[in-house]
Amino acid sequence: MADLSGLNPEQREAAATLDGPVLILAGAGTGKTRTLTHRVAYMVKKGISPERILAVTFTNKAAREMQQRVAKQLPKPPKREDGKPLKPTICTFHSLCVRILRRHITRLGYKRNFVIYSESEQLGVVKKVLSAITGKDVKADPRELHALVSRLKNAGPNGNVFGDEDSLALAERLRRRYDSALHAANAVDFDDLLVLTLKLFHEHPEALEECRARYQYVMVDEYQDTNAAQFELMRLVASEHRNVCVVGDDDQSIYGWRGAEISNLLDLEKYFPEVKVIKLEQNYRSTKSILDAANAVIRNNPRRRAKQLWSAKSQGDPIRLFTFRDENEEAETVVSEIEFNRQARRIPWNEQAILFRTNIQARPLETALRKEGVRYHLIGGQSFFDRKEIRDFLAYLKTFINPHDDASLLRIANVPARGLSDVTRERLLAASAEHGCSVWAAMKKAEVRVEFQPRARQAIEAFVELIEDFSRHLDNESTELARWASVFFSDIDYDQELRKTEKNPENAENRMRNLRDLMATLDEPGLERPPRERLGRFLDDITLDADRENDKEDAGDAVTLITTHSCKGLEFPHVFLVGVEEGLLPHSRSAVEGTLDEERRLFYVAITRAMQMLAISHCGSRLKYGQQVPCHPSSFLKELPEDLCEDMTAASREPVGQEEGKAMFAAMRELLD
Repeated sequence: MADLSGLNPEQREAAATLDGPVLILAGAGTGKTRTLTHRVAYMVKKGISPERILAVTFTNKAAREMQQRVAKQLPKPPKREDGKPLKPTICTFHSLCVRILRRHITRLGYKRNFVIYSESEQLGVVKKVLSAITGKDVKADPRELHALVSRLKNAGPNGNVFGDEDSLALAERLRRRYDSALHAANAVDFDDLLVLTLKLFHEHPEALEECRARYQYVMVDEYQDTNAAQFELMRLVASEHRNVCVVGDDDQSIYGWRGAEISNLLDLEKYFPEVKVIKLEQNYRSTKSILDAANAVIRNNPRRRAKQLWSAKSQGDPIRLFTFRDENEEAETVVSEIEFNRQARRIPWNEQAILFRTNIQARPLETALRKEGVRYHLIGGQSFFDRKEIRDFLAYLKTFINPHDDASLLRIANVPARGLSDVTRERLLAASAEHGCSVWAAMKKAEVRVEFQPRARQAIEAFVELIEDFSRHLDNESTELARWASVFFSDIDYDQELRKTEKNPENAENRMRNLRDLMATLDEPGLERPPRERLGRFLDDITLDADRENDKEDAGDAVTLITTHSCKGLEFPHVFLVGVEEGLLPHSRSAVEGTLDEERRLFYVAITRAMQMLAISHCGSRLKYGQQVPCHPSSFLKELPEDLCEDMTAASREPVGQEEGKAMFAAMRELLD
């Protein structure tokens, strides 16, 4: 029998209950990943083939961590006939859907080499379609409409999406044109991965049967974050064998704004009435003070599954409450505390984190950290390689190297606009599928071009000529790539394209500067190699750098700056939660949208990131739209038990106690020695 002796009784029960539906209610810091990995290893040791096991989570990082832990649990996994080890499938929802669609998407009218558009690419399509379907007088926010389109896709045909009627009607119109534009580029977005997989399962049952036959045991991590489409996917795959284990915590459901349905966890019995519920409540992360405060706060949410986090750790320090004049004083004091911790208490920067509700709060904090020379790591923000102009640039370079790369060619075929509309590109894609060739090859076929109207035909021929003309320069040994690229982008008037799509002239200039900076690096490595080979090497390096940029997890010894939404799943010994004010946390929108419970869960998540010390602050005023606006403490602060908190504003006026003073001087002497 597999060794589950290292687990506590509840974890052991969760790991050993293999058959039938199971709900593991795993509170914050209760060791759910440890339990899940033991469960997978236990299945294999009980004789279940790893190929029959599917574990789905929400991030690649979580999937990798689980894969590594399972590998340690199974040093000698079963092997196939060819000697290769059998492994369970541990991946994200989106990765699972990509695997399924790569096998079957041709049944839905796409080619197998479809490309997945990033968020910036999706937004670019939204802006383009929006300008075509609305007049100049219509003031619509592309990001908000894009989010609404995403909600509509994930809600499914029977789902409810809240919003005013005009916005919903515009989003529906936008969605049809947006989907058409993506299809024309043989592209899908993240939502399509789920939506198209469900469409495939409903229209082609044999694809679903293949999936069911393979995955006899299904586990879903972070179940409280699933949306309607993800729930339906899980239900379809698991509804026959019913060996499904979902792991989650309704108290940490904080993504309702992007379609997560807390009801998936609260109402699981509707679909699996025989479900067994196992609670994990022993917390291994935080002190008793922090947990007692978190429990007191979350009890104010009326609709939740009851649970009470507890710890075998000590009581720990009280929660420190600060009141500041404004955000600058808040930032300067927090940074001073961080530096005092490092110098007097020997607490390194990487054990300290600053949490905030909105990205705009990071500005004064970054200013104060830079001023004091404190290294920091800001989690989130747009990757350099995810910017539209950089993706356009790389797509052009890839097209010059390999014009048969459909995804790259279709991305830039009409950028800037040159008469190759969505409809034209969609017809070219269909022709390429019909002739069994790339879109580039279809463009060069006379029998394909003759099917188009004269204007479209001329546009196709002009594009082919453009690519071929500039591609020839890559065969000239004396070509300087930076100059070659600069001339090309000047010839196609790309800067004008940026000025048209970017309302702010300064932003357009910044985008051009990004491009020029990247162009300047084209000739740096391997000048002795032929230009085409140098360009290929450059693209390989860029791809690897982009992957590394998107995968920065270890920032070394640096303070972490992170939003309360991004911090879920993480933990830090010392946490500073700033800006806990009405209008920020809870957010001003929560009163209108009826999401106060979710805002409280967000506060709960932030509290439970802290392991040893938690400091919470709010300001008397904050800079908004260029002027100081009065602020009020968050109503959530009243829900913290007084006996668990210490008012540092009052404490700062009192002299330091004798013992504390001695300890501080001793730490300073040790530092100087």
